[in-house]
Amino acid sequence: MDDLFAPSDVSWTPVSPKLATLRRLNAAIVAGLAAIVALVALGLTLSWLYGVLAVVVIALLLGWAWVLIGRNQRSWKYAEREDELLVSHGVMFRELVVVPYGRMQFVDVTAGPLERAYGMATVELHTATPATDAKIPGLHPDEAGRLRDRLSALGQAQAWGL
Repeated sequence: MDDLFAPSDVSWTPVSPKLATLRRLNAAIVAGLAAIVALVALGLTLSWLYGVLAVVVIALLLGWAWVLIGRNQRSWKYAEREDELLVSHGVMFRELVVVPYGRMQFVDVTAGPLERAYGMATVELHTATPATDAKIPGLHPDEAGRLRDRLSALGQAQAWGL
């Protein structure tokens, strides 16, 4: 069954471990804001006990998310083959996207403010069929630029044959 998601003839490249740190920071910010809102809203309307209970539930959810984010980060990987790019991710629901270079329409590199602060970028591949679009988060900006240039060149070269 694992052969479906890990072909033996490829060399996988993992994404940066800093991706987990960035996603954990995002989760902590959201959980902190939710805890403040719950504490104030429930404390003013019902009882401070309900507000504290809500904060405890939010903290437990954050702890659970903390573990899942680490597992998810370790599942992201990509491989460059001669004719296609493979992107695999997911722990419980695994996904392997195979994008033929000749089917790529364009390649984006994006980086939000937190991604830039952590020295990361995301490469997004777009095809005519949205089901075969793929993205690779957590790449070093130099690797993202190299991948963008290589994929664009391969896509253009192989599209001429269509």
